Amino acid sequence: MGKNLEITEKLQKYIDNFSLKLNPVQQEIIDYNNKLGDIKRMQISTSQCHFLYLIIKISNIKNVLEIGTFTGLSTLTMALALPDDGKLIALDKNEETNKVAIGFFKKANQDNKIKIITKAALQSLDDLKNNKFDMVFIDADKMNYKEYYEKSLNLVNKDGLIIIDNVLWHGEVSDEDNTNKFTLNIRNFNTYVSKDKRVEQIILPLGDGMTICRVL
Repeated sequence: MGKNLEITEKLQKYIDNFSLKLNPVQQEIIDYNNKLGDIKRMQISTSQCHFLYLIIKISNIKNVLEIGTFTGLSTLTMALALPDDGKLIALDKNEETNKVAIGFFKKANQDNKIKIITKAALQSLDDLKNNKFDMVFIDADKMNYKEYYEKSLNLVNKDGLIIIDNVLWHGEVSDEDNTNKFTLNIRNFNTYVSKDKRVEQIILPLGDGMTICRVL
């Protein structure tokens, strides 16, 4: 069996040089987030940007629901991949970061595809119960991951995708001695999804780890 590579900073730069190029506004969001200090960790990685973009393209996805928006990098990435008649609903209760994100969406001429709902995501998911999506991307508060996942299952079309970020939690999920509440919650969530017969799922070591579920 082949061994997975350790992705060093030098190797990551090499990968980026030979991968898809970011839209200039995507790069602007990254540059903006780099000035925010530690909170910049809330954005997805470049490799995750490329993955989300391609998975939407090759799966002919038209309707996306995002749970957790921050300053809009993942949202913009997915909107850029959507066809002209595609739609993305983004849920995030933070009014300040939503305003920043909307500014970037307008600058990239993608705001016509994106609708942000500014209130608690669990409430918004209940409000959307009569909607159907081709894909849901979950990247919000980790303690509610199971609830987001369960509600998303009712909103995704058959053969649709649910993608969840941060499932490797800085690599801490594999350390059985780590009993931090967030680590325990992610570890329990991963176990729950792995046993769920309603989906087929894999974990990819992109960014902080992504679970990709196909809804059966």
